[in-house]
Amino acid sequence: MPDFFEPVDENCYGVKELNLLLEFSDLLSNKEIDLNRVIGLLGQHIMAERMILTILNRESARIFIEGTYGIPESETAEVIYKLGEGVVGSVIKTGETVFIPSIADSKLFLNRTHSPTSVDGVAVSFVCVPIRYKDEVIGTLSFHKAYRRLQAYAEHARLLKIVGSMIGRAVRRKQEYAEEMEQLRSENSQLRGQLKERIKPDYIKGNSGKMNEVFALIDSVASTDATVLIRGESGVGKELIADAIHYNSTRKAMPFIKVNCAALPENLIESELFGHEKGAFTGASNVRIGRFEAADGGTIFLDEFGEIPLSTQVKLLRVLQQREIERVGSTKPILVNVRIICATNRNLEKLIASGEFREDLYYRINVFPLYVPSLRERINDIPVLTDFFIDKFNKRHGKNIKRITSMAIDMLMVYHWPGNIRELENCVERACILCNDGVIRAHNLPPTLQTAASSKTGETGTLEMILEKHEKQIIIDALVSTKGNMVKAATLLGITERMMGIRIKKYDIDPKRFKTKHIEEGG
Repeated sequence: MPDFFEPVDENCYGVKELNLLLEFSDLLSNKEIDLNRVIGLLGQHIMAERMILTILNRESARIFIEGTYGIPESETAEVIYKLGEGVVGSVIKTGETVFIPSIADSKLFLNRTHSPTSVDGVAVSFVCVPIRYKDEVIGTLSFHKAYRRLQAYAEHARLLKIVGSMIGRAVRRKQEYAEEMEQLRSENSQLRGQLKERIKPDYIKGNSGKMNEVFALIDSVASTDATVLIRGESGVGKELIADAIHYNSTRKAMPFIKVNCAALPENLIESELFGHEKGAFTGASNVRIGRFEAADGGTIFLDEFGEIPLSTQVKLLRVLQQREIERVGSTKPILVNVRIICATNRNLEKLIASGEFREDLYYRINVFPLYVPSLRERINDIPVLTDFFIDKFNKRHGKNIKRITSMAIDMLMVYHWPGNIRELENCVERACILCNDGVIRAHNLPPTLQTAASSKTGETGTLEMILEKHEKQIIIDALVSTKGNMVKAATLLGITERMMGIRIKKYDIDPKRFKTKHIEEGG
């Protein structure tokens, strides 16, 4: 009688495969499945150089990498395929397995993860199989391996199909989660777009998180009659925020009166704000209505509010409390229906402590505080603002400037901008005037930016440094045009990959920063 419990050879491929599938079965029985663990075990079993799991997003018809083995995450984070594009896109579209003996000789293989084309002189092959769930192709499972014999690839492809069918349900859950998140991001983006449309995006530019918070606050307070205190450094655009609040309020068809309190002489500020009667003081030959009366029914914007003298602050407190004023030289109160928006770059709390600002007035105007971030706090908005100003000055000065170089943008983004957006606008206008070839370059920027930039971009006056500066810019331009692909950039410039690598290291250039989120071409 045969012994059914004879020990088996653990080195037998079939036994190893069976043990692997049993381990996968245990992993898949868990509620939370680690697909990277599954891929890692599979990659080790077939001794693959690399393995990749991709999932199709049905909403966008794009394919994303969701799991890898043997590949740094930095090389896959931004890799996206279109349906039908490359090997991965083709497998998902057709549902057919694809085997490429040598990726170096294949036009279909895009190599966006920068896989080596050979290992120890042996060509690297690529096998990609579809992952199905209920007869629907939802992703792919693929591996890179040095090509040796066809039979092994047939066995590995069969194993990949088995594993693909086992993880189909888990991949479907990943797919549905990713699609739901993308839909939420799309809805969020749409809502932000509608929000910006409501608050006049032609005048306020910015996509940073801090500016989105400001947009949300404007949208919340604009429809009310609440007093708003806009705070922020000089040049951040506080007046534009006041414009947005008024023109999105129920008072938008009524007067909008702006007053720069710092520009009014102390002996005339009361007359300007509240008006005066005939003969109230020397030179008052006629009755004059003040800014508050002129704004009746609408909005008054008091800029540089922290500069108002203490004597006038008392009368402003009455306006805020009782909504009535008295002209200079009169004791007759006049009711005014005015919404008040104040703005200041001063530290009001310190002014209160020093006795220069009334604490009771502070609490009256601080109903809805709104802080506008400085430009150095929203540095990622600089490219958007720069493009806006270039377009503005093209029209104003009859220019035809098409772009600004990446080195010039880098210099703008490392500067500290004490004058904020106003200083950036002046800087871009100067560069537009000096530009004669349709491209704003680093040397078109003001000297203050040149010295603020790093030593690698600063001019030394020697021929060697000037040549190095232009060489660096040419390499950056090539990387920008090839979306950070060093091989294509080297080909474009007619140099070897080794020469390109030496120069990139010399100038401390990171090619990854030039890659777009959605890569449209093979690389």
